[in-house]
Amino acid sequence: MTDSGPSTAAAQPNPLDGGSPGASRRAPDPHATNPLHRLTPEQIEQIGQAFQAIHDDVKADLGERDATYIRSMITFHRRLVALSRIVLLASRYPPAWALGTAGLSVAKILENMEIGHNVLHGQWDWMNDPHIHSSTWDWDTASTAASWKHSHNYIHHTFTNIVGKDKDVGYEIMRVDPKQPWEPRYLAQPVVNVLLMLLFEWGVALHDLDIDAIRERRKDPKQLRRELRGIAGKAGRQILKDYILFPALSGKHWKKTLVANATANVVRNVWTNMIIFCGHFPDQAYTFTEDEVADETRGGWYVRQLIGAANIEGGPLFHVMSGNLGYQVEHHLFPDMPSSRYAEIAPRVKEICERHGLPYNSGPFLQQWLMVQRTLLRLSFPGGKERPKPGPYVAPPEEPTERPGATPGVPGAIPAFP
Repeated sequence: MTDSGPSTAAAQPNPLDGGSPGASRRAPDPHATNPLHRLTPEQIEQIGQAFQAIHDDVKADLGERDATYIRSMITFHRRLVALSRIVLLASRYPPAWALGTAGLSVAKILENMEIGHNVLHGQWDWMNDPHIHSSTWDWDTASTAASWKHSHNYIHHTFTNIVGKDKDVGYEIMRVDPKQPWEPRYLAQPVVNVLLMLLFEWGVALHDLDIDAIRERRKDPKQLRRELRGIAGKAGRQILKDYILFPALSGKHWKKTLVANATANVVRNVWTNMIIFCGHFPDQAYTFTEDEVADETRGGWYVRQLIGAANIEGGPLFHVMSGNLGYQVEHHLFPDMPSSRYAEIAPRVKEICERHGLPYNSGPFLQQWLMVQRTLLRLSFPGGKERPKPGPYVAPPEEPTERPGATPGVPGAIPAFP
């Protein structure tokens, strides 16, 4: 984390940070649904200061327990990979194939979500460990670290949900918001959606090329060739590792190991796609026009991150397997905060939302995912309206600590003596 606020571990500065006179010059509308329209610039800055206080508190508290967490996670992942690869040497036996494939799938998910994604965000740069640092880390996926940090850390986390600026809104190939003009090519969206789910790592690898810029001939040819060489080099290493070297170690049963590796990659791709889509494209999340975020301050950036993301409810294991992106709201507020801290700060985020009448977007996994699939199907056709947004967050009532008839401090009721 930086002294001035959240960092995204990208070389480019945040053009929306600080300096400008207010999150919006327009007069607030007390009846507006969108908090950016309803709140005054002073209220937005108060909210920003409250979120900044959370950021600063965690930064001051980072220490050995956090370092132990990420080092333990990396060690566990490497041991799981090694064990799974060893088991797959006997892939000609169905139980060994199933066990090795399951273990490798879990390992690839952990490496991609809880380790690679978060290390490349700079969440562990404060440790000054050259082996666990956003400038040196590479991950087990087709995307190069440099291109992903530019397209995700900088473009997505700076221009979150700004239609026309955030390339993650539809990934340039799908219509996920009614603000996007409909084109006949979107009729193929249901098929594209399935293909992207299965091949997600390859879609992400090509994401930073900026397909629109290439199509409109705005891309520097030298830069394009340089980026294509980088993609080809990383893709070649991934193919060599998963589809040539490790299958070859299985001898004459190499085909079974190859299928196991491909299956693990597809499982990882589908899971990653589901988690990311649930965090960005459900009905609760707001999108924005460039005019709506003109003259945006740090406070306005915080509010936009808050209402532009959605959480997924689940238990501790689910959150680890999702890279703690089940706390997508907290991640967008604090992208460089160690992911293991999101559950800890969630109550403070909710308290700020309740105090200022802001939504706290969240829902069960299956509900969020089905909601996204419905939207993708509907918006493949012309038209489509913005779905209703949730109201201000209200904390659920506290459950009584004592039941009627119970003696204080004693669990359960004690029957009276006759």
